[in-house]
Amino acid sequence: MHFSDPVQARSPIVVGKITAVFGVKGWVKVHSFTEPASNIFSYKPLLLQGKNGWEVLDITGFRPHGQGWVAHVRDVDNRDSAAILCQRMLGVYREQLPVLEQGEYYWSDLQGLEVFSCFEKSTPPLRLGRVKELLETGANDVLVVVDDKAAASSNKDEVKAGEIRERLIPFIQDSVIRAVDLETGSITVDWDPEF
Repeated sequence: MHFSDPVQARSPIVVGKITAVFGVKGWVKVHSFTEPASNIFSYKPLLLQGKNGWEVLDITGFRPHGQGWVAHVRDVDNRDSAAILCQRMLGVYREQLPVLEQGEYYWSDLQGLEVFSCFEKSTPPLRLGRVKELLETGANDVLVVVDDKAAASSNKDEVKAGEIRERLIPFIQDSVIRAVDLETGSITVDWDPEF
């Protein structure tokens, strides 16, 4: 397999994942998180997550297959070698990503931000939790917000069932999402805390 030395200095942004082996000649299935999905192959370098950090991955060919993509990695010419790559994340450096317009955000920028509700003009805004992850749906993206107060408890036995609350909040700007402030690490939403 052809990898360079592990990349340690910078933390890459995850843009996809190698999911499974495809065929017997070393090809792999690639699930892209980019939009459009084919953009994943335009990043140079494309990085592969390994046990000791990230390594540069040399893709020598790719093509669409069904709803996804398949790709060939330099010096990976059989199923066994390809299997070693499976279930590993693909990443790029932050500076490789396009500059976004005002009001646009990368998912990686939103993960971990604190979420506050201004529902019915709550003063002060009520803290709902932190963004754990985002989900892509047909209509719009959805914030998965976890109330992590109970999760921070040092004694797991004290955490009662149902204390760690998870909310699914649609990422609809101007109606639900009122403000995103990356500097303070917060998102203000117009969302009923009971939901």
